[in-house]
Amino acid sequence: MTTKASAWRRLVTCLSSLKFYLNVLCLVVTGFVLLQLCSFQITQRSLSLPPALLTYLRHRPEQLSENKTASLVEKLRESVTFLPLKDYRFSNKPLEGHTWFMSSLYDNQTKGEAQYQEFPSDSSKGRLLCLKGVDEHDGSWNYYVLAWPEALPTNAILQEGLTFVSYNQYDYGNLWHGLTAAVPFVAWSLRNQCEKPQKWVLYHWGELRFGMGHWLSEIITSIYGQAPDFLQFVDQDKPVCFEKAVVMRHNEGGMSRERRIEVFDLIRCKARNYCNISSSETSKPRIGMTLLLRTGARSFRNESVVIDVFKRECKRVDGCELNVSYSNNLTFCEQVELMKKTDVLVSPHGAQLTNLFLMDKNSSVMEFFPKGWLKLAGVGQLVFQWGANWSGMRHEGSWHDPVGEICQFPYTDRRCMSIYKNAKIGYNETYFGEWARRVLRKFSIREMKELAECNHGNSSLDVCS
Repeated sequence: MTTKASAWRRLVTCLSSLKFYLNVLCLVVTGFVLLQLCSFQITQRSLSLPPALLTYLRHRPEQLSENKTASLVEKLRESVTFLPLKDYRFSNKPLEGHTWFMSSLYDNQTKGEAQYQEFPSDSSKGRLLCLKGVDEHDGSWNYYVLAWPEALPTNAILQEGLTFVSYNQYDYGNLWHGLTAAVPFVAWSLRNQCEKPQKWVLYHWGELRFGMGHWLSEIITSIYGQAPDFLQFVDQDKPVCFEKAVVMRHNEGGMSRERRIEVFDLIRCKARNYCNISSSETSKPRIGMTLLLRTGARSFRNESVVIDVFKRECKRVDGCELNVSYSNNLTFCEQVELMKKTDVLVSPHGAQLTNLFLMDKNSSVMEFFPKGWLKLAGVGQLVFQWGANWSGMRHEGSWHDPVGEICQFPYTDRRCMSIYKNAKIGYNETYFGEWARRVLRKFSIREMKELAECNHGNSSLDVCS
Protein backbone atom coordinates (compact mmCIF):
# COMPACT_ATOMS: atom_id res chain seq x y z
CA MET A 1 0.00 0.00 0.00
CA THR A 2 2.87 2.34 0.87
CA THR A 3 4.70 1.47 -2.35
CA LYS A 4 1.69 2.37 -4.50
CA ALA A 5 1.25 5.70 -2.71
CA SER A 6 4.88 6.52 -3.24
CA ALA A 7 4.73 5.79 -6.98
CA TRP A 8 1.65 7.97 -7.38
CA ARG A 9 3.33 10.90 -5.60
CA ARG A 10 6.39 10.63 -7.87
CA LEU A 11 4.17 10.67 -11.00
CA VAL A 12 2.27 13.79 -9.87
CA THR A 13 5.53 15.52 -9.02
CA CYS A 14 6.95 14.69 -12.49
CA LEU A 15 3.89 15.98 -14.36
CA SER A 16 3.78 19.19 -12.38
CA SER A 17 7.45 20.01 -12.90
CA LEU A 18 8.57 22.83 -15.29
CA LYS A 19 10.96 20.54 -17.09
CA PHE A 20 8.13 18.31 -18.28
CA TYR A 21 6.22 21.21 -19.87
CA LEU A 22 9.36 22.42 -21.63
CA ASN A 23 9.92 18.97 -23.13
CA VAL A 24 6.33 18.86 -24.45
CA LEU A 25 6.66 22.35 -25.98
CA CYS A 26 9.89 21.36 -27.75
CA LEU A 27 8.18 18.32 -29.29
CA VAL A 28 5.24 20.45 -30.65
CA VAL A 29 7.54 23.08 -32.17
CA THR A 30 9.72 20.39 -33.78
CA GLY A 31 6.65 18.72 -35.35
CA PHE A 32 5.32 22.03 -36.75
CA VAL A 33 8.69 22.86 -38.38
CA LEU A 34 8.89 19.43 -39.99
CA LEU A 35 5.36 19.85 -41.46
CA GLN A 36 6.22 23.24 -42.97
CA LEU A 37 9.36 21.83 -44.55
CA CYS A 38 7.38 19.00 -46.17
CA SER A 39 4.79 21.43 -47.53
CA PHE A 40 7.51 23.69 -48.99
CA GLN A 41 9.21 20.74 -50.69
CA ILE A 42 5.91 19.58 -52.26
CA THR A 43 5.24 23.12 -53.55
CA GLN A 44 8.74 23.33 -55.02
CA ARG A 45 8.26 20.00 -56.78
CA SER A 46 4.86 21.15 -58.21
CA LEU A 47 6.39 24.35 -59.53
CA SER A 48 8.82 22.27 -61.52
CA LEU A 49 5.92 20.63 -63.51
CA PRO A 50 5.36 21.64 -67.17
CA PRO A 51 3.17 24.80 -67.51
CA ALA A 52 0.64 23.06 -69.80
CA LEU A 53 0.10 20.36 -67.19
CA LEU A 54 -0.30 22.95 -64.44
CA THR A 55 -2.95 24.79 -66.53
CA TYR A 56 -4.80 21.55 -67.20
CA LEU A 57 -4.80 20.65 -63.50
CA ARG A 58 -5.94 24.15 -62.54
CA HIS A 59 -8.95 24.19 -64.96
CA ARG A 60 -9.89 20.55 -64.87
CA PRO A 61 -12.77 21.00 -62.32
CA GLU A 62 -14.33 23.77 -64.49
CA GLN A 63 -14.01 21.65 -67.61
CA LEU A 64 -15.61 18.72 -65.86
CA SER A 65 -18.53 21.00 -64.80
CA GLU A 66 -18.99 22.38 -68.34
CA ASN A 67 -18.91 18.94 -69.86
CA LYS A 68 -21.43 17.72 -67.35
CA THR A 69 -23.77 20.66 -68.11
CA ALA A 70 -23.49 20.09 -71.86
CA SER A 71 -24.19 16.42 -71.32
CA LEU A 72 -27.29 17.19 -69.26
CA VAL A 73 -28.58 19.65 -71.90
CA GLU A 74 -28.09 17.05 -74.60
CA LYS A 75 -29.91 14.46 -72.51
CA LEU A 76 -32.80 16.89 -72.02
CA ARG A 77 -32.89 17.55 -75.75
CA GLU A 78 -32.91 13.85 -76.59
CA SER A 79 -35.52 13.05 -73.92
CA VAL A 80 -38.16 15.32 -75.50
CA THR A 81 -41.18 13.15 -76.34
CA PHE A 82 -43.83 14.56 -78.66
CA LEU A 83 -47.46 13.69 -77.96
CA PRO A 84 -50.30 13.64 -80.53
CA LEU A 85 -52.37 16.83 -80.60
CA LYS A 86 -55.54 14.77 -80.96
CA ASP A 87 -55.94 12.20 -78.20
CA TYR A 88 -58.40 9.52 -79.30
CA ARG A 89 -58.88 8.40 -75.71
CA PHE A 90 -61.20 11.40 -75.33
CA SER A 91 -63.00 11.05 -78.67
CA ASN A 92 -66.31 10.47 -76.88
CA LYS A 93 -66.03 13.85 -75.10
CA PRO A 94 -63.76 16.03 -77.26
CA LEU A 95 -64.90 19.33 -75.73
CA GLU A 96 -65.03 18.40 -72.06
CA GLY A 97 -62.43 19.17 -69.41
CA HIS A 98 -58.97 19.48 -70.88
CA THR A 99 -60.31 18.21 -74.28
CA TRP A 100 -58.76 15.79 -76.74
CA PHE A 101 -56.54 18.60 -78.03
CA MET A 102 -53.26 18.78 -76.06
CA SER A 103 -54.94 16.50 -73.54
CA SER A 104 -52.07 16.38 -71.04
CA LEU A 105 -52.27 20.12 -70.31
CA TYR A 106 -54.79 22.11 -68.29
CA ASP A 107 -56.10 25.63 -68.83
CA ASN A 108 -55.71 28.64 -66.59
CA GLN A 109 -58.99 29.27 -64.80
CA THR A 110 -59.71 32.92 -63.97
CA LYS A 111 -63.22 33.90 -62.95
CA GLY A 112 -65.04 35.69 -65.75
CA GLU A 113 -62.25 35.16 -68.29
CA ALA A 114 -61.77 32.74 -71.17
CA GLN A 115 -59.83 29.58 -70.37
CA TYR A 116 -56.37 29.74 -71.89
CA GLN A 117 -52.79 28.49 -71.75
CA GLU A 118 -49.71 30.68 -71.97
CA PHE A 119 -46.13 29.62 -72.66
CA PRO A 120 -43.69 30.21 -71.07
CA SER A 121 -45.39 30.74 -67.73
CA ASP A 122 -45.28 29.59 -64.13
CA SER A 123 -47.66 26.74 -64.95
CA SER A 124 -45.28 25.53 -67.70
CA LYS A 125 -42.29 26.04 -65.38
CA GLY A 126 -40.73 28.33 -67.94
CA ARG A 127 -40.93 25.82 -70.77
CA LEU A 128 -41.81 26.77 -74.36
CA LEU A 129 -44.53 25.21 -76.51
CA CYS A 130 -43.27 23.30 -79.55
CA LEU A 131 -45.49 21.99 -82.37
CA LYS A 132 -44.70 19.54 -85.14
CA GLY A 133 -46.54 18.03 -88.10
CA VAL A 134 -48.23 19.17 -91.31
CA ASP A 135 -51.29 16.90 -91.41
CA GLU A 136 -54.57 18.47 -92.51
CA HIS A 137 -56.68 15.31 -92.21
CA ASP A 138 -55.79 13.55 -88.94
CA GLY A 139 -54.80 15.51 -85.84
CA SER A 140 -53.18 12.46 -84.25
CA TRP A 141 -50.32 12.90 -86.75
CA ASN A 142 -49.59 16.39 -85.50
CA TYR A 143 -47.70 16.73 -82.23
CA TYR A 144 -46.85 18.99 -79.30
CA VAL A 145 -44.36 19.10 -76.45
CA LEU A 146 -43.02 21.50 -73.83
CA ALA A 147 -39.27 22.09 -73.86
CA TRP A 148 -36.76 24.18 -71.94
CA PRO A 149 -35.43 27.18 -73.90
CA GLU A 150 -31.87 25.88 -73.40
CA ALA A 151 -32.73 22.40 -74.67
CA LEU A 152 -35.12 22.72 -77.60
CA PRO A 153 -35.79 19.58 -79.68
CA THR A 154 -33.29 18.64 -82.37
CA ASN A 155 -33.78 20.64 -85.62
CA ALA A 156 -36.30 22.95 -83.93
CA ILE A 157 -37.00 26.44 -85.32
CA LEU A 158 -37.61 29.23 -82.81
CA GLN A 159 -40.54 31.47 -83.79
CA GLU A 160 -40.00 34.92 -82.29
CA GLY A 161 -42.72 37.17 -80.90
CA LEU A 162 -46.25 36.27 -79.81
CA THR A 163 -48.15 33.46 -81.55
CA PHE A 164 -51.88 32.76 -81.11
CA VAL A 165 -52.72 29.04 -81.31
CA SER A 166 -56.42 28.39 -81.86
CA TYR A 167 -58.26 25.08 -81.53
CA ASN A 168 -61.77 25.12 -82.99
CA GLN A 169 -64.11 22.16 -82.86
CA TYR A 170 -65.97 23.68 -85.82
CA ASP A 171 -64.40 25.81 -88.58
CA TYR A 172 -62.94 29.22 -89.45
CA GLY A 173 -65.01 29.84 -92.58
CA ASN A 174 -68.42 30.13 -90.92
CA LEU A 175 -68.94 33.63 -89.52
CA TRP A 176 -70.30 32.50 -86.16
CA HIS A 177 -67.86 29.67 -85.47
CA GLY A 178 -64.92 31.76 -86.60
CA LEU A 179 -65.93 34.73 -84.44
CA THR A 180 -66.36 32.64 -81.29
CA ALA A 181 -62.83 31.29 -81.84
CA ALA A 182 -61.39 34.82 -82.19
CA VAL A 183 -63.23 36.51 -79.29
CA PRO A 184 -61.14 34.96 -76.46
CA PHE A 185 -57.91 36.14 -78.10
CA VAL A 186 -59.28 39.69 -78.21
CA ALA A 187 -60.17 39.38 -74.52
CA TRP A 188 -56.62 38.21 -73.77
CA SER A 189 -55.18 41.18 -75.64
CA LEU A 190 -57.41 43.56 -73.67
CA ARG A 191 -55.90 42.17 -70.46
CA ASN A 192 -52.35 42.45 -71.80
CA GLN A 193 -51.85 46.01 -73.03
CA CYS A 194 -53.47 45.22 -76.40
CA GLU A 195 -50.55 42.96 -77.34
CA LYS A 196 -50.91 41.75 -80.92
CA PRO A 197 -49.79 38.44 -82.42
CA GLN A 198 -47.02 38.06 -84.95
CA LYS A 199 -48.36 34.70 -86.14
CA TRP A 200 -51.51 32.57 -85.96
CA VAL A 201 -51.72 28.77 -85.89
CA LEU A 202 -55.17 27.30 -86.57
CA TYR A 203 -56.30 23.78 -85.71
CA HIS A 204 -59.59 22.00 -86.36
CA TRP A 205 -59.74 18.68 -84.49
CA GLY A 206 -55.94 18.92 -84.32
CA GLU A 207 -55.77 19.24 -88.12
CA LEU A 208 -53.92 22.25 -89.51
CA ARG A 209 -55.77 25.03 -91.25
CA PHE A 210 -53.91 27.73 -93.15
CA GLY A 211 -56.57 30.41 -93.47
CA MET A 212 -59.90 31.75 -92.28
CA GLY A 213 -62.98 33.20 -93.96
CA HIS A 214 -62.71 36.67 -95.49
CA TRP A 215 -65.21 38.19 -93.05
CA LEU A 216 -63.30 36.90 -90.01
CA SER A 217 -59.98 37.94 -91.51
CA GLU A 218 -61.33 41.48 -91.90
CA ILE A 219 -62.48 41.47 -88.27
CA ILE A 220 -58.98 40.43 -87.12
CA THR A 221 -57.38 43.06 -89.36
CA SER A 222 -59.62 45.80 -87.97
CA ILE A 223 -58.76 44.84 -84.38
CA TYR A 224 -54.98 44.42 -84.63
CA GLY A 225 -54.24 46.77 -87.51
CA GLN A 226 -52.69 43.98 -89.57
CA ALA A 227 -53.96 40.98 -91.50
CA PRO A 228 -53.53 37.63 -89.72
CA ASP A 229 -50.29 35.90 -90.73
CA PHE A 230 -50.61 32.12 -90.61
CA LEU A 231 -47.58 30.04 -89.71
CA GLN A 232 -46.55 27.53 -92.38
CA PHE A 233 -45.15 24.20 -91.19
CA VAL A 234 -42.88 23.22 -94.07
CA ASP A 235 -41.35 20.01 -92.71
CA GLN A 236 -43.13 17.35 -90.69
CA ASP A 237 -39.86 16.46 -88.94
CA LYS A 238 -38.86 20.03 -88.10
CA PRO A 239 -40.57 21.30 -84.91
CA VAL A 240 -41.43 24.95 -84.37
CA CYS A 241 -40.99 26.31 -80.84
CA PHE A 242 -42.54 29.62 -79.82
CA GLU A 243 -40.86 32.39 -77.91
CA LYS A 244 -44.33 33.21 -76.56
CA ALA A 245 -47.60 31.41 -77.28
CA VAL A 246 -51.21 31.73 -76.14
CA VAL A 247 -53.50 28.73 -76.71
CA MET A 248 -57.31 28.83 -76.74
CA ARG A 249 -59.26 25.59 -77.05
CA HIS A 250 -62.64 26.35 -75.45
CA ASN A 251 -63.56 29.38 -77.59
CA GLU A 252 -65.39 31.92 -75.42
CA GLY A 253 -66.17 29.34 -72.72
CA GLY A 254 -65.74 30.71 -69.21
CA MET A 255 -66.18 34.37 -70.15
CA SER A 256 -68.72 36.36 -68.15
CA ARG A 257 -71.44 38.35 -69.94
CA GLU A 258 -69.82 41.61 -68.81
CA ARG A 259 -66.49 40.54 -70.28
CA ARG A 260 -68.08 39.49 -73.57
CA ILE A 261 -69.91 42.81 -73.87
CA GLU A 262 -66.63 44.64 -73.31
CA VAL A 263 -64.95 42.62 -76.06
CA PHE A 264 -67.82 43.08 -78.52
CA ASP A 265 -67.85 46.81 -77.79
CA LEU A 266 -64.20 46.94 -78.83
CA ILE A 267 -64.71 44.82 -81.97
CA ARG A 268 -67.71 46.91 -83.04
CA CYS A 269 -65.76 50.12 -82.56
CA LYS A 270 -62.66 48.82 -84.36
CA ALA A 271 -64.73 47.53 -87.30
CA ARG A 272 -66.48 50.89 -87.72
CA ASN A 273 -63.21 52.80 -87.60
CA TYR A 274 -61.61 50.35 -90.02
CA CYS A 275 -64.45 50.99 -92.49
CA ASN A 276 -64.45 54.77 -91.81
CA ILE A 277 -68.03 54.66 -90.58
CA SER A 278 -68.77 57.36 -88.02
CA SER A 279 -71.85 57.87 -85.90
CA SER A 280 -74.55 60.01 -87.42
CA GLU A 281 -76.53 61.91 -84.85
CA THR A 282 -80.09 62.94 -85.68
CA SER A 283 -82.38 65.38 -83.96
CA LYS A 284 -85.48 63.17 -84.15
CA PRO A 285 -86.13 59.49 -83.48
CA ARG A 286 -85.27 57.14 -86.29
CA ILE A 287 -85.72 53.39 -86.53
CA GLY A 288 -83.81 51.40 -89.10
CA MET A 289 -85.42 48.04 -89.87
CA THR A 290 -83.38 45.65 -92.03
CA LEU A 291 -84.59 42.48 -93.72
CA LEU A 292 -81.35 40.54 -94.17
CA LEU A 293 -82.37 37.78 -96.55
CA ARG A 294 -80.76 34.58 -97.78
CA THR A 295 -80.80 32.76 -101.09
CA GLY A 296 -81.05 28.99 -101.19
CA ALA A 297 -81.00 27.21 -97.83
CA ARG A 298 -83.32 28.68 -95.18
CA SER A 299 -84.62 31.44 -97.42
CA PHE A 300 -88.28 32.48 -97.46
CA ARG A 301 -90.52 30.65 -99.89
CA ASN A 302 -92.39 33.83 -100.72
CA GLU A 303 -90.11 36.80 -100.08
CA SER A 304 -92.43 39.37 -101.58
CA VAL A 305 -95.18 38.64 -99.03
CA VAL A 306 -92.72 38.80 -96.12
CA ILE A 307 -91.24 42.07 -97.40
CA ASP A 308 -94.70 43.59 -97.79
CA VAL A 309 -95.66 42.69 -94.21
CA PHE A 310 -92.62 44.41 -92.67
CA LYS A 311 -92.81 47.35 -95.08
CA ARG A 312 -96.42 47.95 -94.04
CA GLU A 313 -95.64 47.79 -90.33
CA CYS A 314 -92.57 50.04 -90.68
CA LYS A 315 -94.64 52.72 -92.45
CA ARG A 316 -96.95 52.86 -89.46
CA VAL A 317 -94.13 54.03 -87.22
CA ASP A 318 -92.90 57.60 -87.54
CA GLY A 319 -89.27 57.72 -88.71
CA CYS A 320 -89.01 54.00 -89.52
CA GLU A 321 -87.03 53.08 -92.63
CA LEU A 322 -86.99 49.57 -94.16
CA ASN A 323 -83.91 48.22 -95.92
CA VAL A 324 -83.98 44.89 -97.78
CA SER A 325 -80.53 43.34 -98.32
CA TYR A 326 -79.01 39.98 -99.17
CA SER A 327 -76.13 38.63 -97.12
CA ASN A 328 -74.27 37.09 -100.06
CA ASN A 329 -73.66 40.25 -102.08
CA LEU A 330 -72.31 42.65 -99.45
CA THR A 331 -68.65 43.41 -98.77
CA PHE A 332 -67.42 43.37 -95.20
CA CYS A 333 -67.59 47.15 -94.82
CA GLU A 334 -71.02 47.24 -96.47
CA GLN A 335 -72.22 44.82 -93.80
CA VAL A 336 -70.69 47.00 -91.06
CA GLU A 337 -72.38 50.10 -92.50
CA LEU A 338 -75.71 48.33 -92.87
CA MET A 339 -75.64 47.15 -89.27
CA LYS A 340 -74.75 50.66 -88.10
CA LYS A 341 -78.04 51.83 -89.67
CA THR A 342 -80.04 48.90 -88.29
CA ASP A 343 -82.06 49.01 -85.09
CA VAL A 344 -84.32 46.02 -85.80
CA LEU A 345 -82.73 43.10 -87.65
CA VAL A 346 -85.13 40.62 -89.30
CA SER A 347 -83.50 37.49 -90.72
CA PRO A 348 -83.71 33.70 -91.08
CA HIS A 349 -81.40 31.63 -88.91
CA GLY A 350 -77.95 31.56 -90.51
CA ALA A 351 -74.38 32.78 -90.36
CA GLN A 352 -75.37 36.25 -91.63
CA LEU A 353 -76.97 36.90 -88.24
CA THR A 354 -73.46 36.99 -86.75
CA ASN A 355 -73.42 40.63 -87.90
CA LEU A 356 -75.92 41.49 -85.16
CA PHE A 357 -73.20 42.61 -82.73
CA LEU A 358 -72.28 45.40 -85.18
CA MET A 359 -75.55 47.22 -84.42
CA ASP A 360 -75.79 49.79 -81.66
CA LYS A 361 -76.38 48.18 -78.30
CA ASN A 362 -80.00 47.54 -77.27
CA SER A 363 -81.02 46.94 -80.89
CA SER A 364 -83.52 44.16 -81.62
CA VAL A 365 -83.26 40.81 -83.47
CA MET A 366 -86.11 38.76 -84.98
CA GLU A 367 -85.22 35.21 -86.12
CA PHE A 368 -86.98 32.64 -88.34
CA PHE A 369 -86.60 28.84 -88.64
CA PRO A 370 -87.84 26.12 -91.01
CA LYS A 371 -90.00 23.28 -89.79
CA GLY A 372 -88.33 20.68 -87.55
CA TRP A 373 -85.65 22.85 -85.97
CA LEU A 374 -87.45 23.34 -82.67
CA LYS A 375 -87.52 19.62 -81.92
CA LEU A 376 -84.35 18.40 -83.60
CA ALA A 377 -81.73 21.16 -83.84
CA GLY A 378 -80.67 21.12 -80.19
CA VAL A 379 -78.80 24.02 -78.62
CA GLY A 380 -77.32 25.03 -81.97
CA GLN A 381 -80.50 26.95 -82.73
CA LEU A 382 -79.83 29.20 -79.71
CA VAL A 383 -76.47 30.61 -80.82
CA PHE A 384 -77.85 33.97 -81.96
CA GLN A 385 -79.90 34.33 -78.80
CA TRP A 386 -76.60 33.90 -76.96
CA GLY A 387 -74.87 36.27 -79.37
CA ALA A 388 -77.49 38.95 -78.78
CA ASN A 389 -77.15 38.56 -75.02
CA TRP A 390 -73.34 38.62 -75.13
CA SER A 391 -73.17 41.78 -77.24
CA GLY A 392 -75.84 43.82 -75.46
CA MET A 393 -78.65 43.30 -78.01
CA ARG A 394 -82.24 42.16 -77.49
CA HIS A 395 -83.36 38.91 -79.06
CA GLU A 396 -87.09 39.39 -79.61
CA GLY A 397 -87.94 35.73 -80.08
CA SER A 398 -88.10 33.21 -82.93
CA TRP A 399 -90.73 31.91 -85.32
CA HIS A 400 -90.62 28.21 -86.26
CA ASP A 401 -92.51 27.29 -89.40
CA PRO A 402 -95.08 24.58 -88.56
CA VAL A 403 -95.42 23.62 -92.24
CA GLY A 404 -92.79 21.98 -94.42
CA GLU A 405 -91.58 18.85 -96.09
CA ILE A 406 -92.69 15.51 -94.69
CA CYS A 407 -90.07 13.16 -93.26
CA GLN A 408 -90.45 9.39 -93.80
CA PHE A 409 -89.32 8.79 -90.21
CA PRO A 410 -91.14 9.77 -87.00
CA TYR A 411 -91.17 13.55 -86.49
CA THR A 412 -88.74 13.39 -83.57
CA ASP A 413 -86.25 11.10 -85.37
CA ARG A 414 -82.95 12.94 -85.75
CA ARG A 415 -82.58 11.59 -89.28
CA CYS A 416 -85.29 14.03 -90.27
CA MET A 417 -82.90 16.92 -89.57
CA SER A 418 -81.15 16.20 -92.87
CA ILE A 419 -84.42 17.19 -94.57
CA TYR A 420 -85.27 20.15 -92.36
CA LYS A 421 -81.83 21.70 -91.93
CA ASN A 422 -81.74 23.67 -95.17
CA ALA A 423 -85.45 23.77 -95.94
CA LYS A 424 -87.20 26.97 -96.99
CA ILE A 425 -89.31 29.03 -94.58
CA GLY A 426 -92.97 29.86 -95.03
CA TYR A 427 -94.87 32.77 -93.50
CA ASN A 428 -97.82 33.72 -91.32
CA GLU A 429 -98.90 37.19 -92.40
CA THR A 430 -101.02 37.87 -89.34
CA TYR A 431 -98.42 36.69 -86.84
CA PHE A 432 -95.57 38.52 -88.61
CA GLY A 433 -97.56 41.77 -88.61
CA GLU A 434 -98.42 41.61 -84.90
CA TRP A 435 -94.86 40.57 -84.02
CA ALA A 436 -93.35 43.45 -86.01
CA ARG A 437 -95.71 46.00 -84.40
CA ARG A 438 -94.80 44.74 -80.94
CA VAL A 439 -91.04 44.90 -81.55
CA LEU A 440 -91.19 48.33 -83.22
CA ARG A 441 -93.29 49.73 -80.39
CA LYS A 442 -90.86 48.45 -77.75
CA PHE A 443 -87.90 49.86 -79.63
CA SER A 444 -89.61 53.25 -80.08
CA ILE A 445 -90.12 53.51 -76.33
CA ARG A 446 -86.47 52.61 -75.66
CA GLU A 447 -85.27 55.05 -78.32
CA MET A 448 -87.27 57.94 -76.89
CA LYS A 449 -86.02 57.16 -73.41
CA GLU A 450 -82.37 57.05 -74.56
CA LEU A 451 -82.80 60.33 -76.44
CA ALA A 452 -84.19 62.00 -73.36
CA GLU A 453 -81.46 60.66 -71.07
CA CYS A 454 -78.30 60.98 -73.16
CA ASN A 455 -79.31 62.80 -76.34
CA HIS A 456 -78.51 59.73 -78.41
CA GLY A 457 -74.85 59.74 -77.31
CA ASN A 458 -73.61 56.83 -79.41
CA SER A 459 -70.69 58.79 -80.81
CA SER A 460 -68.53 57.47 -77.98
CA LEU A 461 -68.63 54.09 -79.73
CA ASP A 462 -66.25 55.51 -82.34
CA VAL A 463 -63.55 56.17 -79.73
CA CYS A 464 -62.10 52.73 -79.00
CA SER A 465 -60.83 52.39 -75.45
